[in-house]
Amino acid sequence: MELDFFQIDSFTDRIFGGNPACVVPLKSWLTDDVLLNITKENAVAETAFFVINDHGIHLRWFTPEIEMDLCGHATLAAAHVLKTIFNYPEEKIVFNTISGDLIVTFNESDGLYWLNFPSRNPEPASLPATIKNALNIQPKTTLKSRDFVLVYESEQEIRDIKVDKQLFDQINLDPGGVIVTAKGDNCDFVSRYFTPQASILEDPVTGSAHCSLIPYWSNKLNKKQMKALQLSDRVGELVCIDIGDRVLIGGKAKTYSRGKFCTE
Repeated sequence: MELDFFQIDSFTDRIFGGNPACVVPLKSWLTDDVLLNITKENAVAETAFFVINDHGIHLRWFTPEIEMDLCGHATLAAAHVLKTIFNYPEEKIVFNTISGDLIVTFNESDGLYWLNFPSRNPEPASLPATIKNALNIQPKTTLKSRDFVLVYESEQEIRDIKVDKQLFDQINLDPGGVIVTAKGDNCDFVSRYFTPQASILEDPVTGSAHCSLIPYWSNKLNKKQMKALQLSDRVGELVCIDIGDRVLIGGKAKTYSRGKFCTE
């Protein structure tokens, strides 16, 4: 079977920036084992698969290890493929997903894709010893929603954080991870994201993490609209809006490559 694929750099306006995701359009669903093997072969943090039928656009996300419950950068990538490759005519794209209907709106004037995602306000929590021991700098506050949210004093601390992967991989947070965050020097807030037991320890840009970061920082900064940076080597730029029980996450995307592959 021959399939098309597209590799998209999400939450960036330049090639080699942001977070790379592969997008694979399907006519019908393949088995989960095949989807997982395709994702492993793609060797990026997430691969998005979508099927269009009479009931809508059905979207799923896989890492090289598991199927995810929610992924921002791969959703943005799928929307970008639909708009720029498939010439999807509507301004608003509705994806049917395991996390419910997700709406992506494209703003042609500024090139931003807006993801309408659930808000996941983190609550106070205890930091497991495994995570604590794996970090070279300890947070001032520990919170948790799907992910642990570790709040630090400064942007420089976020830049300086190192994770001992051997210790970190002793905990399984399936499907979550660990967000480290602080107020930004030249933006509202910054973050980084780490996933234990994953082939890619640090995710370059994590849209779903902002489901927790947006309500937290909106409350702390008393702002509804904010600019955020994810401080990975590739760097991600996000525009964030708190709208109550939902969040809007804005970002750009660039097509890196397109091609075909065979599954047998």
